[in-house]
Amino acid sequence: MIHRKWTALAGILILMTACGQENEASSNKETESATAEETAEVVKPEEAAESTEEPAQEEPEKIKMPDPQYEINSANWSVQPIDGAEEKVVLLTIDDAPDKHAMEMAETLKSQNIPAIFFVNGHFLDTDEEKQQLKDLHEMGFAIGNHTNSHPNLRDLTEQQQSEEILQLNDTIEQIIGEKPKFFRAPHGANTDFSKQLVKEQEMVLMNWTYGYDWEQQYQNAQSLTDIMVNTEFLNNGANLLMHDREWTSEALPEIIQGLKDKGYGFVDPATIEGI
Repeated sequence: MIHRKWTALAGILILMTACGQENEASSNKETESATAEETAEVVKPEEAAESTEEPAQEEPEKIKMPDPQYEINSANWSVQPIDGAEEKVVLLTIDDAPDKHAMEMAETLKSQNIPAIFFVNGHFLDTDEEKQQLKDLHEMGFAIGNHTNSHPNLRDLTEQQQSEEILQLNDTIEQIIGEKPKFFRAPHGANTDFSKQLVKEQEMVLMNWTYGYDWEQQYQNAQSLTDIMVNTEFLNNGANLLMHDREWTSEALPEIIQGLKDKGYGFVDPATIEGI
C-alpha cells in the first residue's frame, strides 16, 4: 500500500515538473519573440537606409538673362531693334585684338562707358602678356569675339582647316577668360556655308559689318579717319562699325565717339543682341 502511494506521488511530481518546464519554455519563446519584434522595430532596414542618405542638394538658382533688344540683320549686317528698342544706335567693333593698341582703345571706351566687341586673333595670344590683355578686356566688361586663329581667308581652306581655325581659338579664349566667345567674324568678311553652320552649332552670333575704312591708305591718320567714320553716307540707324587695333584708329577713337554722339547716336550693348 505504501509502495503504491510513493509511486503515485512520484508520478505526480514528474508530471508537475514536465508542465513547469513546458510553461518555462513557452514563456521563454514568448520573451524571445517579443525581444525580436522590439529589435526589428529599432533596426528596420528601410530606416537604416534612410539614416545614411545625405540631405538633398538644392539646385543653384538659374540667372535669367534679359530679353534681347536687338538682332543682326544678315542682309546688310546692321543691328535692328526688337519690340521698340532705341533705333538711333550704332554698334562698335574692333578687329585684330589684342595687338598693340587694344588696351588703349578699351580705356578710351571705358572712360565714357561705351560698349564694344573686341574680335581677337589666336596669333595675338601667344605670350602671357597678350593673354593677360585679353583677360583684362573681358574683366572690363567688353564682349569678346572669335576672328579665327591665324586670320586666313576661310574660302581658301578645307572644311577641316576652317574647323581648326575657329574651334582652336574658341578653346584658347575659354582657357583664358573662362568662357567661349559669343560672336564670330570671318577675316575679310569671307564666310562659307561650312563656317556659317559651324558658328551656329557653336551658338555664336555670326557678324560682319556695314562700313569701315581704317585699312585703306588714305584713312590711316586720325583726322581723315574720324571724318569718314562720322560723315560717311553709310552712317545710318543700326550701323555696324568696323575698326581695327591700329595706332591711327586708337588716336581717332575719342573724336569718332564724340562725332557719333553729336549726331544723336547711342551705342548698342552687345549683351542685348539676340542669340548670345
